[in-house]
Amino acid sequence: MRYAYAITGALLLGGTAIAVTTSSNVGAQTAQNEGLTAAAPQGAPASLADMVEKLQPAVVNISTKQRVQVQNPFAGTPFGQLFGQGGGQPQTRQAQSLGSGFLISADGYIVTNNHVVSAGAEGASVDSITVTLTNKTEYTAKLVGRDPATDLAVLKIDSPKPLPFVKFGDSTKARVGDWVVAIGNPFALSGTVTAGIISAVHRNTGGGYEKFIQTDASINQGNSGGPMFDMRGNVIGINSQILSPSGGNVGIGFAIPSEQAAPIVETLRKGETVRRGYLGVQISPLGEDLAESLGLAKNRGEFVQGVEPGKGAEKAGIKAGDVIVSVAGQEVSPEQNLSSIVASQPIGSRVPIVLIRNGQRQTVNAVVGERPSEDELTNFAPQQDEDFSQQQQNPGQAAQQSLGISAIPLTPGIIRQLGIAADTRGVVITGVDPSTDAGTKGLRRGDVIITANNRPVASQAELDAQVKAVAGQNRNAILLQVLRRGQPPIFLPVRLRDK
Repeated sequence: MRYAYAITGALLLGGTAIAVTTSSNVGAQTAQNEGLTAAAPQGAPASLADMVEKLQPAVVNISTKQRVQVQNPFAGTPFGQLFGQGGGQPQTRQAQSLGSGFLISADGYIVTNNHVVSAGAEGASVDSITVTLTNKTEYTAKLVGRDPATDLAVLKIDSPKPLPFVKFGDSTKARVGDWVVAIGNPFALSGTVTAGIISAVHRNTGGGYEKFIQTDASINQGNSGGPMFDMRGNVIGINSQILSPSGGNVGIGFAIPSEQAAPIVETLRKGETVRRGYLGVQISPLGEDLAESLGLAKNRGEFVQGVEPGKGAEKAGIKAGDVIVSVAGQEVSPEQNLSSIVASQPIGSRVPIVLIRNGQRQTVNAVVGERPSEDELTNFAPQQDEDFSQQQQNPGQAAQQSLGISAIPLTPGIIRQLGIAADTRGVVITGVDPSTDAGTKGLRRGDVIITANNRPVASQAELDAQVKAVAGQNRNAILLQVLRRGQPPIFLPVRLRDK
């Protein structure tokens, strides 16, 4: 299964429902659902037709023309020589993308997804953006602004007369089970209407600070950028993603909530850049293994893997190994992650941060900075090493250890061999049992363990002592701080060998 934008293909599944009934003579009881009938939500019509008729004119079709440079497949071949194409020069081809959007003002401002109006491949460029209304009138659109982080974009078209438009509603009032309507252009079928319910709110799909509304209303390729309406005709979401094993709708779609989109759209509409709060920490979710290694409840807070020098977190005293559980009074959880909370804080504001360090809660105050560009963030984040999961070496001795790791103390000679800082203290791994969690998670010969259970280790005996201490607390995982040449240290939870 995968998350994807504008996924092609669809799958229709048929099924058979089987009703199972039982009978009982236990008293005169009434089932909870006895006598219930389906009813329209309060304030909603028995049919959606009148509402849709008013809303459809504000929903538009968006298409782009792109130029894509591709390598000449005949370069260097006899065919290329024959037709004068042997030089290997890239060829330029035309491409097109389709999506949806909606008018938010009578003077022609349009909201859509950024990916709808962006080049779809490396080396591609967008030549033009065309907006088509439901009456088939076409306009050439200008890109006013975009925010790739939230996948939002604002366009502008010029019309001699006022255009139909819709307003944002309040997505904070949306509840699981509420009815919603999506209008868009799936598979270039303009004006398509689908309906469903809200399946979940504040759904995080693994990204930074998005909090999607999940719906079972049918969303397919071409619906991207289209509006999701509540039963009062207000836009409470912008259809953006689907989750699908087949490439088509399977009843799991995601929309950017209006509470998040509206202020960003207004900023872009003014021609301004979206600014977000930033602390300067590299974080990991507090999943089961990591929580187990710390003796904490899972999914309550986020783990600090690293702290960027000179930023708000470091100045406030936050350290690698801390667990941040709340910011500005808002609890950190999978539904409301640290990135989304911090991003919404005013730049320059001073916020209280509650964290857990060595099992103790404490509060620090940090000044929120401005989030750098994505390129700058990439330079701060440690890069994944492709060799991290390669076959381990010398597992023989490691098989005898309770953690599945054999290690020896660092010496000046080993430090020089490994090419790490001369003042590094710890033990260097000489072997890993591949059948253990340590092997599965990619620990290997030459990695340096700096701390175990947040305690410095300088020998195999000290490492084993920390493993015993963790086991004595009925925990099944230990937190290791590991250094690999050319990378900053990271914290890694490792499960203990089953007894």
